[in-house]
Amino acid sequence: MAKWIETRIGADFMALAGQLNIDPVAARVLINRGLKNAEDMGLFLESGEEVYHDPYLFEAMEKATELILDTIDRREKIRIIGDYDVDGITSTYILLKGLETLGADVDYAIPDRIQDGYGLNKSLISKAIEDGISLIITCDNGIAAGSEIKYAMENGIRCIVTDHHEVPFTVDDNDNKNYVIPDADCVIDPKIPDCAYPLTGICGAMVSYKLIIALSRKRAIATEVLGELEEMAGLGTVCDIMELKDENRAVVKNALNRMDSSNNKGLKALISVNGLKSPISAYHLGFVIGPCLNATGRLDSAHLSVELLRSRSYEDAVVKATELKRLNDIRKTMTEQGIDSALKVIDTEGLKEDKVLIVYVPDIHESLAGIIAGRIKEKYYRPTIVLTDGEEGLKGSGRSIEGYNMFEELNKFRNLFTKFGGHAMAAGLSLEKNNLSVLRDKLNAGCLLQSEDFEEKIRFDAEIPLSYVTERLVENLSLMEPFGMGNPKPLFACRSVELLDVRIMGKEGNMCKLTGRPSGDNRNHELLLFKGMDRLKRELANVFGESQSEAFFAGKKHVPMHIHVLYEPGINEFRGRRSLQFVIRDFKVDANV
Repeated sequence: MAKWIETRIGADFMALAGQLNIDPVAARVLINRGLKNAEDMGLFLESGEEVYHDPYLFEAMEKATELILDTIDRREKIRIIGDYDVDGITSTYILLKGLETLGADVDYAIPDRIQDGYGLNKSLISKAIEDGISLIITCDNGIAAGSEIKYAMENGIRCIVTDHHEVPFTVDDNDNKNYVIPDADCVIDPKIPDCAYPLTGICGAMVSYKLIIALSRKRAIATEVLGELEEMAGLGTVCDIMELKDENRAVVKNALNRMDSSNNKGLKALISVNGLKSPISAYHLGFVIGPCLNATGRLDSAHLSVELLRSRSYEDAVVKATELKRLNDIRKTMTEQGIDSALKVIDTEGLKEDKVLIVYVPDIHESLAGIIAGRIKEKYYRPTIVLTDGEEGLKGSGRSIEGYNMFEELNKFRNLFTKFGGHAMAAGLSLEKNNLSVLRDKLNAGCLLQSEDFEEKIRFDAEIPLSYVTERLVENLSLMEPFGMGNPKPLFACRSVELLDVRIMGKEGNMCKLTGRPSGDNRNHELLLFKGMDRLKRELANVFGESQSEAFFAGKKHVPMHIHVLYEPGINEFRGRRSLQFVIRDFKVDANV
């Protein structure tokens, strides 16, 4: 059961609410998001391009733009080398479109997930040498490709690395970190030590976008082109799960505002074939559009996604988008099968008590390891790495929990890996099969997490009675959109809600609408439970008895039952009628009533 933690930061909420003309609860939520005064809050609520940081704060940006423009003027060939996930796909498209607009002789390459693995490799460099490429620009990769960059430079190819991943490092006998930065012509990565760029947590697509913005200051790029590239930067930001703060939130907000009338035919087709309606939300990007783009890199070639975004006719785009959706539907089925296989491995090998779950599942598609690791992590709330058979040895991905920096922990044993990279919450790795048990033993022996660290924590903004919530408050909260990592939906607690009635919902009957009345309230309220109905039945039965739980769900007479709820308030519009609704994020049965 998750531990609920109320965020409590003191401030004069009434005064702030008066200055901003918002509800005091909305002011409290803004304080909880790290905003310290009315000026910061106003900028947050109205944020646009004015919060974007200067791309020339990257130390290497000036040299990079000069090198690119010189290469264009000399009519020499440029190759962009990207990655096969959404961030890599959008990064590649941003650079490709931006450089084409400037008249560059430019093409792109994306590694094959199965044959090449992540990032630069010598075969890609050899192909670039063969093709007479003068300049390679990496995007969403390259920071850990020192030997590959060296190989390219030794063969006369100039290199610009644009990336956002952690810089590899070694640790000396005094525990000092010695960072290993590729010896390229230019390296643009906000994670480089002492980088002056003020926001380190941006995705690869944002780094690419910043490079194009920097170029646009030297040679004009049409406003409509920059607007389209801003959409791609926003898409990459959401899908790479960046914190929606500072310019990240601004670029996503601006991207979403543009997407309803996007000029990109591929994006429009993808929205259409998935049946998405206006307005497009961050949820749509992260859970519908992004997975379709990702599916090509997992099951086919990421080139299909790049070519979708490059479609010149809407009819052609619809064909490609339909194929992407088909691949994603296959991916969903394969993922569920892979999760079942991973759970069986955990049970049969007795891994449940491990602090760090290292799960070897030989029969899954290696591209699904990260998704499966994420789902296993959610179930057991432990750092999880899922490995499967690759072309050479084992390949896999990891997903972490709060308090466990997966990149740094794995980096301690990087000698075990043939390939490795990532960040605090996720990592990708390859290793020889005989190192599997060694890795499991070392990670678990060195893990300092305690029992309380394995308890999921849900932070909420305030304890607010359902009766306090108004349409005005909900509308105030909606000004904080888009929601996502670092800017979660406002979440509130209400104690002791008596359950009066239930209506089963959903095709499979796994959702419900509850009618409840909090203690001391004289009104009934509708609460929606989209996840956890089986758990609700089970926990009501544990506290009040099986017969009483069954009676409640059958609509029969039953003893009074109360639950505490964490809820997200919203407004439901149906046939012109607006009403408040409350979506239950989590609940606890109140056994004391």
